[in-house]
Amino acid sequence: MELSTYNRSSIEEIKQLFTRVFSDSEGPSEGSLIGNLVFDLIESTDPKDIYGFVATENDQIIGSIFFTRLMFESGVNTFILAPVAIHTDWQGRGIGQNLIKFGIDHLKKEGVTLMFTYGDPNYYSKVGFSPITEKVAKAPLKLSQPEGWLCQSLVGREIKPIAGSSHCVEALNKAEYW
Repeated sequence: MELSTYNRSSIEEIKQLFTRVFSDSEGPSEGSLIGNLVFDLIESTDPKDIYGFVATENDQIIGSIFFTRLMFESGVNTFILAPVAIHTDWQGRGIGQNLIKFGIDHLKKEGVTLMFTYGDPNYYSKVGFSPITEKVAKAPLKLSQPEGWLCQSLVGREIKPIAGSSHCVEALNKAEYW
């Protein structure tokens, strides 16, 4: 398996991966929603505000992950991990965790200090995320599952409260994702 930066020429293959994985686990409407999110992220996000990575095996994309800028009034350099998908046939082999670690290591080198995600605390705790409250850092939109608001410091410091509101990239700025 090889981990690398995604290539925009693979946008359709990546969209289909997310659509298929989320359709298998959450149903066709969720698959379509997340597949379209990934397409919109790639197409509409300023390149300086998005990082994407893929896991490939025999030139086939078997996993993918995206990180987009999360902006706070204080100007702290933060990104949010969302979404991630591993082909159903390849799940349970640590590929998702390796892909997340690979992406986070890349963003550390780019000077990102905090990484957020919104998802299953049991899964994301395996790669260094901890639950936080909105008293520590305000989410861009109302959280339907506040226990899934997670963060980790990429510089080894305690996560201190961040004053003010936050804003995500436009493609992610929709209530159905939160």
